[in-house]
Amino acid sequence: MTSRPAIRHIVFFSAKEKSDIPAIVTGLKMLGDIPHSQFFEVRENIQNDALSGEVDVIVYAEFESVEKLTAYKADPIYQESIRVVRPLRDMRIAADF
Repeated sequence: MTSRPAIRHIVFFSAKEKSDIPAIVTGLKMLGDIPHSQFFEVRENIQNDALSGEVDVIVYAEFESVEKLTAYKADPIYQESIRVVRPLRDMRIAADF
């Protein structure tokens, strides 16, 4: 059996304007500088789903504990990323499991 992280954090974003997707990706990639995750990536959604196309960008991160996830969200870089991305995004859906 493979060891799995305690917490997996996934966030889906849609852009208000498709032309803003690169800026959203750049703004979210700064979250990778926060030291609390075991694994972190930001990707543009490449799937063309016939039933939905709302998701433009995905953040995926893994954390050893809820405390590490909480520290990640408390980091000043997290707030800076929100400041950059929030005006450009429409939808944001987060899930932690």
